Amino acid sequence: MAETGSSIPTNASTEAADETRLVQRLQQGDGLAFETMIRAYGGRLLAVAQRIVRQDADAQDAFQDAMLQAYRNIGKFQGDSKLSTWLHRIVVNAALMKLRAQRRRPETPVDDLLPKFDERGHWEAFTPRWTRTGRDDLEDQETREIVRRRIEELPDGYRTVLLLRDIEELDTAETARLLEMTEGAVKTRLHRARQALRALLEADFAEDAA
Repeated sequence: MAETGSSIPTNASTEAADETRLVQRLQQGDGLAFETMIRAYGGRLLAVAQRIVRQDADAQDAFQDAMLQAYRNIGKFQGDSKLSTWLHRIVVNAALMKLRAQRRRPETPVDDLLPKFDERGHWEAFTPRWTRTGRDDLEDQETREIVRRRIEELPDGYRTVLLLRDIEELDTAETARLLEMTEGAVKTRLHRARQALRALLEADFAEDAA
């Protein structure tokens, strides 16, 4: 008769156990554990820094600063979130600090990219239907690259809000805290950033109007 109440460990539970052991080794000062952490999470975390900071060298610096902070503060990690989530927050914060330290260009308005309405509240310009469907991996990859390039064309203040909310998936409160803005300002800027991005993408994705 089969034993009741037993279960086969899932991949999720195995990963959680592995992460717990890794954290324990990190908190004990195991240098090899730090190397393991970099191998496991480094590539994704560096990509986060590169999305936020335009220059690759600055992104590398932000990533290294974040890993040093993680090493110094691993003893404060309580396991309230995944290790990857904790590291992600540190990298985002380090990248934003690097962005603030750079010489900031004058803020470019996005008004020219936003929809225009006539005095009756109707759209002044027809928005053609987009044709890309993302039906295969090659097309998906091409689409992601186009979107990435267009996001880079947004002014820094709008680009950063869009990245934090839509790409890094931070909530409004966390985004506001990191950017030292009100939640209302984050929502307004995000809305305008999305509209501006759509306008930039129309040249790539829209059918020619009849």
